[in-house]
Amino acid sequence: MRILVLGRGKTGALVAEVAQGRGHQVRSLASQENTDGRGLTPELLKETDVAIDFTTPHAVIPNIIRCAEGGVPLVVGTTGWSQHLDKVRELVKERKAAFLYGSNFSVGMNFFFKAVQAIAPVLKSGYRGNIAEKHHVHKKDAPSGTAVTLQKILEGGSGVKLEIASIREGDTVGMHLITLDSPNDIMLLTHDAKSRVGFAEGAVRAAEWIQGKTGFWEFPEILDQL
Repeated sequence: MRILVLGRGKTGALVAEVAQGRGHQVRSLASQENTDGRGLTPELLKETDVAIDFTTPHAVIPNIIRCAEGGVPLVVGTTGWSQHLDKVRELVKERKAAFLYGSNFSVGMNFFFKAVQAIAPVLKSGYRGNIAEKHHVHKKDAPSGTAVTLQKILEGGSGVKLEIASIREGDTVGMHLITLDSPNDIMLLTHDAKSRVGFAEGAVRAAEWIQGKTGFWEFPEILDQL
């Protein structure tokens, strides 16, 4: 498969490495080569089976538009653009495109989401909760997209919206801690990523899955099909 990786940051570079290791042909575009999506020429898109975006909140929307218009399936791991989600959904439907996004492509984190969903109703039984997340100092968005997803899951299962505390420190890959406290006991649910490899592998497996399809998905929806 011919994969185009958008973004040459730490995760983007690792995605390219993992994709090559899985036998795919890979080309990458750095941000300076693709200002406002102008690097996504019709010629380049014709030579691409699937694109994977790990760029910035500012860059991702032009990339989504170009890929949808060019008929190239797109997997987006960039976060911080969710305010545009409804418009992107409309564009994908209108263009009969293929689009898959996730706040976190770690398979482990997505099973963590399921565990959090199961425990969420406890917030209706006298427990107070909060979310803390810690990432490296270069992360663009705060709170993290993963923390926002955890917040939505907990709110959906309990009707209670939790506060998020964000820490930017060193080269931390990504740590998320949920605290559920009552007068009688305390529960701590933690996911701590050891490296970015899990994110990269999940994104590449999602790209393999989406080839030849049309539609709009979030990564947890297709997790069991990988």
